[in-house]
Amino acid sequence: MSTTGIGTFTFRPLDPLKDAELLHGWVTDPKAAFWMMQDAKLQDVEREYMRIAAHEHHHAYLGLHDGEPAFLMEKYDPRYLELVGLYDPEPGDVGMHFLVAPTDRPISGFTRAVITAVMDELFADPHTRRVVVEPDVSNKAVHALNEAVGFVPVREIDKPEKRALLSFCTRERFFNRHRLAARGVAV
Repeated sequence: MSTTGIGTFTFRPLDPLKDAELLHGWVTDPKAAFWMMQDAKLQDVEREYMRIAAHEHHHAYLGLHDGEPAFLMEKYDPRYLELVGLYDPEPGDVGMHFLVAPTDRPISGFTRAVITAVMDELFADPHTRRVVVEPDVSNKAVHALNEAVGFVPVREIDKPEKRALLSFCTRERFFNRHRLAARGVAV
């Protein structure tokens, strides 16, 4: 659980069947183009999240804002998926994806609060030493968010589905950024 001036964020495991309809609306929204599921049918979303639920190294969570579904978080072990052969994983590396639900009533600072809550959740596991992300190189908005919470870009990599910017955020860097931001220091 993470509480901010915007509200309280909590996480629960995603239920692929129960949550598929909700997720379908999120992943097919035009603002979710980088999620690469624009043309997905409901059954495609169910199938994808059933596959994730069955994988021992990939997990999906529904993020709640004040008890209401508001975002999706996926965490994965980069030794086994997404980045196999594209970099040398270190002990304690955790891969992450997140998607904020589309809304007609945007809240200023919400997406930054979400990524901060996601990082808090990932680093709540004492074994997590570094979070790894691989967003599309053209997704400038997420690069800015990643930098704000402490990610450092390393290099561009070619994945089967995209050209990606491999970036890392250590536990220390995140918490230092988080403390500075909490004190109102620009980061």
